[in-house]
Amino acid sequence: MQGFGLEVAIARGMAGIVWKGYVSFGLVSFPVRLFAAARPETVHFHLLHSKDHSRVKEVWYCAEEGKPIDRKQMVKGYEFRKGEYVVVEDEELKKVAPPTASTMEVLQFVKSDEVDPIFLNKSYYVAPDEAVSKPYMLLLRAMVETKYYALAKIAMHGREHIVIIRPTEDGLVLHTMYFVDELHKAREVKKPSGAKFSAKELDLAKQLVDSLSSPFKPQEFEDEYKKNVLRLIEQRRKGKTVTAVEHPKVKPVTDIMEALQKSLAAKKTGKKRKAA
Repeated sequence: MQGFGLEVAIARGMAGIVWKGYVSFGLVSFPVRLFAAARPETVHFHLLHSKDHSRVKEVWYCAEEGKPIDRKQMVKGYEFRKGEYVVVEDEELKKVAPPTASTMEVLQFVKSDEVDPIFLNKSYYVAPDEAVSKPYMLLLRAMVETKYYALAKIAMHGREHIVIIRPTEDGLVLHTMYFVDELHKAREVKKPSGAKFSAKELDLAKQLVDSLSSPFKPQEFEDEYKKNVLRLIEQRRKGKTVTAVEHPKVKPVTDIMEALQKSLAAKKTGKKRKAA
């Protein structure tokens, strides 16, 4: 496995640093920086006045005086009783920030297969804040060979997070996690009871799963909705009629055995055509 690479760290340094501090496990600590690993790319619309298509701007009003105010006239307030607030300054919030605001402490190591993906929230690259970081590479290598993930605490974005740090071929990646009380367990899907199927149906279902399997290549997928919206915008810009997208009619299967057999047959035919 190659080192993290100074050029990679510098390239990521061009983007905004989300957090800067130390990773600490046992008595070993080393400086790191966090960079956002991904962000959603959507088509952004502006709000316009329908009459003249001019931009609509957001105006902040004082409810008591009934007049607009500037952003610099605003302060943070917590409503502890209806209509009564405690004003909190940014400097005061910095004073009460826990130690994890500057040092990410590893609390324990857990086996990778014990982490339920439903807990994972946002992803970040963990880059060493040094050209050469022996402790960083040592931790990375140890986690790769033991197949352990690190569970740690970090304070950022106005709250403290439980995070999972996992090793990859290029370096460490961090995922913030939901706390248990943030999961909507009441909405959890329960397995249907009383559903029975034959051994033949299960065998066909496994064959269909196997026929649809292939190496994981996320670069092959695109946001079709985004592409359609961009096409819509282009058609509107040129004064053309917007082309509607046809949706297939889907209905519940009545004969699951027949549906499985037809699915397998269609898949085999498709493979033969592709080979030809």
